[in-house]
Amino acid sequence: MDFDTLREYCLSKNCAEETMPFGDDTLVFKVLGKAFALTGISNAVSVNLKCDPERAIELRAQFPDDVMPGYHMNKKHWNTVILEGRLSADELKEHIDHSYAMVVKGMRKADREKLNSGSS
Repeated sequence: MDFDTLREYCLSKNCAEETMPFGDDTLVFKVLGKAFALTGISNAVSVNLKCDPERAIELRAQFPDDVMPGYHMNKKHWNTVILEGRLSADELKEHIDHSYAMVVKGMRKADREKLNSGSS
């Protein structure tokens, strides 16, 4: 998956926005202010995605060259996923969906309701 496809897919999520809180070369995709994906801009070779801890361990074992503990992130809850590795575009989209869902699941009920109503 290339950078443009990644960006377009992340922004297609309900109430998703892109921010650059870490400088001009790191793009952070958020839903209602909570990060669900982070990637470099000039050298987009990987993306950090939130993941259920048990699933994270399974993915790292299944794809040791393409899924690693999250770089500069909580290694229990985040994975770094190589964009041009063995994972297909559909598999990467599934991981983005999972990350987004994990972030939404952790929100307050009022925020989840706001998200479900389509308002931001």
